[in-house]
Amino acid sequence: MTVPTPKNLQPAGRKLWRETTAHYELRQDELEILRAACGEIDLINRIEEELKDAPLTVRGSQGQIVAHPLIQEVRQHRATVTHLFAKLKLPDEESVPGNQHRDAARTRWAVSYGK
Repeated sequence: MTVPTPKNLQPAGRKLWRETTAHYELRQDELEILRAACGEIDLINRIEEELKDAPLTVRGSQGQIVAHPLIQEVRQHRATVTHLFAKLKLPDEESVPGNQHRDAARTRWAVSYGK
């Protein structure tokens, strides 16, 4: 089933939406999480574009040198994207190498509980 791409997304967000919805069948609540993640990706790209030629430090309210405020913003939005992706709980790809610790735990579980 093709899920229409939200109109307000920029190229990076549209690409993420199309690739994710083509590969996974998501419930409505998951689509809302994906929509938010795509919007965050677009916002991160806009912030990074603003920062591209900006100085890394600026003068603070007391004249002190501080990190550019957008640096903190992009960090927070990246954390938000990470959180949103975690909420989607998409399964791992078969072609992607597994998490060594998770695989070890599954093996121990299987040995202990006969699975």
